[in-house]
Amino acid sequence: MTRAIRNARPLGGHDPIDLLIDDGVIVGILPAGIEAAASDDLDLEGRFIMPGLWDEHVHLTQWAQHRRRIDLAPAESAAEAAAIVRSSLSRGAATDAVVVGVGFRDGLWPDAPNAALLDSVAPDRPIVLVSADVHCVWLNSAALVHFGVDSPSGADGDGVLREDAAFAITARLDSAPDAELDRWVAEAAAEAAARGVVGVVDLEMRWNRDDWARRVAAGFDALRVEFGVYPQHLDRAIELGLRSGQPLAGTVSVGPLKVITDGSLNTRTAYCCDPYPDAPAEAYGRLNVPPCELHPLLARGSEAGFELAVHAIGDGANRLALDVFAKLGRGGRIEHAQLVHDSDFARFAALGVTASVQPEHAVDDRDVAERYWPGRTRRAFALRSFLDAGARIVLGSDAPVAPLDPWVAIAAATSRTRDGRPAFHAEQSITVVEALAASTRSLVGLGEPADLVALDVDPLAVAPETLRTMPVALTMLAGRATHADAALRAGAALEV
Repeated sequence: MTRAIRNARPLGGHDPIDLLIDDGVIVGILPAGIEAAASDDLDLEGRFIMPGLWDEHVHLTQWAQHRRRIDLAPAESAAEAAAIVRSSLSRGAATDAVVVGVGFRDGLWPDAPNAALLDSVAPDRPIVLVSADVHCVWLNSAALVHFGVDSPSGADGDGVLREDAAFAITARLDSAPDAELDRWVAEAAAEAAARGVVGVVDLEMRWNRDDWARRVAAGFDALRVEFGVYPQHLDRAIELGLRSGQPLAGTVSVGPLKVITDGSLNTRTAYCCDPYPDAPAEAYGRLNVPPCELHPLLARGSEAGFELAVHAIGDGANRLALDVFAKLGRGGRIEHAQLVHDSDFARFAALGVTASVQPEHAVDDRDVAERYWPGRTRRAFALRSFLDAGARIVLGSDAPVAPLDPWVAIAAATSRTRDGRPAFHAEQSITVVEALAASTRSLVGLGEPADLVALDVDPLAVAPETLRTMPVALTMLAGRATHADAALRAGAALEV
């Protein structure tokens, strides 16, 4: 049945329009009021209409769990992080068998994490603290025993694990019952819809196929979801005949093959062409998957029908990943692409490789970048350089590393700042129009999916830094409301 959305204003000051929607698709666009309104039409009363937003890089299960764990983001030292855990335990806030804290950033700490410091907080109870970039975990002695880790030989430092060893621990923290995890994910998805999100690329490291099949069977329909597959699950995925773009059920489909080739900036494991100052043993970072392994892995995934998504943060890792894409003779995505050589921006465009970037990371990591990438930050988080070179970018959050809120990413991409600080390399900012294009997959046009967002203000007419708190009046997925604010609900019969 055709439904009309009345009195919607396109961005940029255009005259109001009426949209006709049938079977989840925009089938008509008319000047507002040219046809008589029906009782079940939705009147936006002049609110601004735009395509729904996508977050192109999330870890949805981790994001759902993250908000229920001890928040270590305020800690400015290892001692402060331990004190936050101690305070939480004293209040009885952590009731699980393993105490879990998240969000610490130790790149600029004056002291080093160590097991003994956490032992002083709770010597007999396992404690696992996960870094903000999720590439590092810090454990006390009880946790090292609990998870069967030999320390210090099994750790980069006393109680500190990085990269694959860290991922193995975080995977074992995902131990909540499926029903509880699914409820948390549903709540997180509803909150995302309230920020105008209609779709996410879920790059959770779990075997995500069964998780999403279960969630859809239970009624999940708040977002479009493309779930990724990791190398450890590739054989299983191929045996099941999975391929990118294939519908799974409901609003969920198969996403890319995701390969993590290097580490991260905060953990100092991003693989770079220049050594880190005061470098540890791995002076240039860590290459998790060398090119001799990456090429056959991506080739196999490609032959099986998967789109390719390669995590590369350091300039060395980005260059090596581009080399492999060149050998494959096909495009794909590089996730993060935080530090890139000047000569490599054009290679993204020439090879058809999309830079899947997270602008809020530039704001979070600006001081760490200056410390560990001195003299190179003009080509770090370099969104303008990508676009000027003709490359395609898409925006995401990497939640839980940054909030699952595209308006935060759009604000960071256009202002390069937060909290009143001077812009971090303002020359690398992009326009709001460019940021919106990199955050959407459709248009308000004939034949386009009715994945729409209605706003009380025009994002093209406000200061970039105010975009972080952009109010969202309505979100629609295929013409169905997934979020409506109180004012719209009061004036229309809307079911969300």
